[in-house]
Amino acid sequence: MEEIEIMSWLTLDAIKKKARVVETVGNLQTGHSMSVFGIIEEDYLELCYSDSAANYLRRYENEDEFDAALEQRKEEDGEAHYEDKSDYDEDDEDEEEELDVEDESESL
Repeated sequence: MEEIEIMSWLTLDAIKKKARVVETVGNLQTGHSMSVFGIIEEDYLELCYSDSAANYLRRYENEDEFDAALEQRKEEDGEAHYEDKSDYDEDDEDEEEELDVEDESESL
């Protein structure tokens, strides 16, 4: 992995426009940093935007290193624990079936 500090978000934005974005982790509106993982040709990149520390660009040697960094960033940001939401969705459907709504207009 190689890392360089980037002073301007405009520079990061210009690189991001050229990349095929794979995933974005974090949110500057609710947190202090956001990492954009993307690919340009054969380069696997992480663009880190931060409002409290230095911005940086990381270039990973291969796809495995890139995927590992993406998973690590998700864990740091707390997103990895919420990937499987199927149990939650199934519970909502069960509750909707159990609810019985009566039409009160006939009783007036």
